[in-house]
Amino acid sequence: MANELDELRDPVNQAGRDAAVIEKQLPIKTGVGSVIFEVLLWVLGIIPGIVFLFMKIKAGNYLSQLQQKIQHDASQIDNYLEQRVVILQNCARLLDKAIDLDKTTMTQIAAYRSGANADDNARNDVAQKIDSVGRSINIAFENYPDLKAHAEIADAMQQNAYLQKEITAAREVYNDTVATWNRDIYAWPTKMIVASKRGYTTRIPFSTSAEVKEQARGVFF
Repeated sequence: MANELDELRDPVNQAGRDAAVIEKQLPIKTGVGSVIFEVLLWVLGIIPGIVFLFMKIKAGNYLSQLQQKIQHDASQIDNYLEQRVVILQNCARLLDKAIDLDKTTMTQIAAYRSGANADDNARNDVAQKIDSVGRSINIAFENYPDLKAHAEIADAMQQNAYLQKEITAAREVYNDTVATWNRDIYAWPTKMIVASKRGYTTRIPFSTSAEVKEQARGVFF
């Protein structure tokens, strides 16, 4: 039998293909087969029916706890975003004393300071805008090499870099939990039946902006 995927003969996309997160939540639905399955358990006897009932209760508790875990992981991202906004605010003030920093930078940071705690879509939007402000501050910092000798500014920039790494790590944890949720709500019969009855949907993991993707393709050295 020949290989289903043959790198020597099958077509290859020479241009490559970029990955993207699909912004769509899928509702969990079960059909007639699941209803027949549950009824059949009770027909076979009260014990199978009761056992499956307790299994559904356990599955429901598990999904509720997992939902809280997603909330916790999202809150961690919010905490780091808020800390980063404070650090960027300090950076902007320090740089403003040394150079003529773009005044809109200070205004933007003030606007984002209270906007971190939001839903998933708003959180992504705020995070991308904070990244944009952070880049403008980094550019200003790099354009004035003498500023690197300023201890307070150098320390603030180091804290900013550290928090960006923490945000990235927190997003990884969040995405892992979302992946667990999206996998488990499709676990038939118990979890999927519970998810369907509760009206649960899949969740969307963190995604970066097209601007950041384009910059990642650039030449840095």
